[in-house]
Amino acid sequence: MRRLDLNGRWTCRAVAGPVPEELTPALQEGLDAVVPGVVHLDLLAQGLIVDPFEGSNEGLLTWIGRTDWEYARTFHWHALPHHEIHELVAEGLDTVATLRLNGHELGSTANHHRTYRFDVTHLLREGENELSIRFRSALQHAEEREAVLGVRPHSNPHPFNSIRKPAYSFGWDWGPEIVTAGIWQPIRIESRSTARLSGVRPLTSWSPDEGALLDLHVEVADATEPHTVRVEVEDLASASVTAASDARLSLPVKGAEPWWPRTHGGQRLYETTVSLISPQGDEVDTWKGRVGFRSVSVDTSPDEVGNRFEISVNGRPIHVRGANWIPASSYLPQVDRAALRSALTDAVDANMNLIRVWGGGIYESHDFYDLCDELGLLVWQDFTLACAAYSEDPELWDEISAEATEAISRLSPHPSLALWNGGNENIWGWADWGWRAALDGASWGEGYYTELFPRLVADLAPGTPYVEGSPFSFDRYLHPNSDINGTMHIWDVWNSRDYSTYRDHRPRFVSEFGFQGPPAMSTLESVVRDEPRSPHGPQMLTHQKADEGNLKLERGLGEHLPLPERYEDWHWATQLNQARAIRFGIEHFRSLSPFNTGSIVWQLNDCWPVVSWSAVDGAGVRKPLWFALRDAFSDRLATLQPRGDAPALVLHNETDDDWSCNILVRRLTTDGRQLDCVSLDVVVAPRAASVTALPEALVTPDDPTRELVVADVATGERAVWYFVEDPGLALAGDAWDATVRDDDGSQLVTVTARSLVKDLTLLVDQAHPAATVDRALLTLLPGESASFRVSSPHRIEPSSLTSQPVLRTANDLVAPRATASGRLGL
Repeated sequence: MRRLDLNGRWTCRAVAGPVPEELTPALQEGLDAVVPGVVHLDLLAQGLIVDPFEGSNEGLLTWIGRTDWEYARTFHWHALPHHEIHELVAEGLDTVATLRLNGHELGSTANHHRTYRFDVTHLLREGENELSIRFRSALQHAEEREAVLGVRPHSNPHPFNSIRKPAYSFGWDWGPEIVTAGIWQPIRIESRSTARLSGVRPLTSWSPDEGALLDLHVEVADATEPHTVRVEVEDLASASVTAASDARLSLPVKGAEPWWPRTHGGQRLYETTVSLISPQGDEVDTWKGRVGFRSVSVDTSPDEVGNRFEISVNGRPIHVRGANWIPASSYLPQVDRAALRSALTDAVDANMNLIRVWGGGIYESHDFYDLCDELGLLVWQDFTLACAAYSEDPELWDEISAEATEAISRLSPHPSLALWNGGNENIWGWADWGWRAALDGASWGEGYYTELFPRLVADLAPGTPYVEGSPFSFDRYLHPNSDINGTMHIWDVWNSRDYSTYRDHRPRFVSEFGFQGPPAMSTLESVVRDEPRSPHGPQMLTHQKADEGNLKLERGLGEHLPLPERYEDWHWATQLNQARAIRFGIEHFRSLSPFNTGSIVWQLNDCWPVVSWSAVDGAGVRKPLWFALRDAFSDRLATLQPRGDAPALVLHNETDDDWSCNILVRRLTTDGRQLDCVSLDVVVAPRAASVTALPEALVTPDDPTRELVVADVATGERAVWYFVEDPGLALAGDAWDATVRDDDGSQLVTVTARSLVKDLTLLVDQAHPAATVDRALLTLLPGESASFRVSSPHRIEPSSLTSQPVLRTANDLVAPRATASGRLGL
């Protein structure tokens, strides 16, 4: 097979739409373009538009999404003997496109999520050829199709549910409206004279009794006579079968080790080769990949309380510690393997074992799933339907069926793929958001969740579990967002309630919950330059997409922290409050184990610089929330949780060994005086939790404003209980001393507490945007010290590392020790 790469340099021009007058000559003439790419990147590269991420520019550039664009290029082609079949293969076109080769129309596309093949055998000519692809405005197309298919409820302003393009590109409550167009995936011409492998699905299983099994499904195209399909799994196993079209091989792989999520074992992957051999003995096509042997199941059976939700791998239940994933950029062609590795490493380093690929985005690249395979991150994969009702007319049904078929087939080799989910919040929307009245009997997508998707998964990947939606209670007669049944999304806390009310919920499994916080100050100020600096400035609000988001940030401080007067304090207080809120929720959920079987925080990452729910901001800076997640998701968790009228000690052991430990529980004053003490010896079984009641005297304060309970585990874990919120707690503004010394290419900042220091954090990006630090959110008792390792491309002035705005504590907010410029603009 010969492959002619058509990536690289193209030209692009505007052919219709509301192009600004000053750009019309340049855009009608055409500009250099890069494929894979999208038109926004080409316009930016030519200096024809301002950066949509900066300031309030986003709103100035929406005309791009309402414009039709044409990409074109010439290429040289010459015929080779024995290559009679020629196909143009486009792995991703964004989105509504018409293709022409040498003036002849090849066909059209209307789905961002699909690969397309066009027979060009009789249209290619020797020498120069011209290929053009005209992209209709996706936004115009969506509005036109909505008028035909019928208006159906959807979140956000535009009818993304009437087009097969990633929903988030039309704007979300954390993302900009950047409606792209272009050839966003590779494009090529394939030439051959023989059959080809049109589909390879190496499905795997593993059990202690039967070991590893490879169930290989192969599809062969254009075979005029039977070919041989041969599979080899390293040097462990091989087999062959003869087939003219579809073939199947069931192959035991003796000696193969199982693949496990990272919290339960190793990630052994096996190089696998599938060859297609002609009757003459020639190898005419080859598939190479890696497989891992695992079996996955999801238990949604009823018990005496409700319906369970528990994921098991190789027969072992997994307590899920995960995060929701959105596309890594508004410009998908910019996302490479290195960027994905960095982002997924953020998940691993935060002690996670699962990533949920959310349904308003895309089916990710092979690089993404390869990395999850290697890193041991389970993948919960949504089908790409989110927060909307969807027509079931053939126009959409056929497209969704085709894309789902391709996605299931493409992703099936990856052992990390643990779960297919019908869609995000669509069933909840139908049940609870007033959709039924608005739809008046029209289809809303139920057929996808209950008929199409389960049938396709059962046919193409029967070893991968499928669930109808998230949230879902696994009974159509139950409310889909019930805490005692199945999966739950908890959004009342962020939208209207105090984060302490996470404890009002007793969820079986939380697949979405979140609390907002701003990005790192360096990230924020790279795009927001309001003067005076204010949470409510026009550029800031361009980078806050949630409804009344910054007002909710301030409301969310509640009684936990005082409302800051200075902008710098607002930034620190809301970042801190985000971290505290999510840690509070996770520790509560984990304290319910085994009733609760996991939680998936919203969200790991951002697609641009924005105030959002993310743990890692759009510039890749780990927010204080990330450090809170690392602690709350640790393999062994110690937490003090209310049980009855008093706090109890809860230990959650997510390891394969007994956790046998001595625990010293003390009631102390904020200046370090011990008032009461008890020593406990506790053994927690593997993958289990324990609850230990504490003596009444130990948890009954004499002066709530000056006392706290501290539980120190001999293995290093610590849990703290306060009787009052910070504004009522005796915190000193000058409670610490700090020193800095150079150490092995980095700088070591050591802080020693004179009295209680809460949530000690170094916001090192404010000293250098590329600086990083190894820990955050430490609480120090009087006399305790902690060291922070700061890495930076350039040495930072020591005084910067030991003062505001870099060194921050909760004490600063309650008992400020110094003043700084600027009050909070309200």
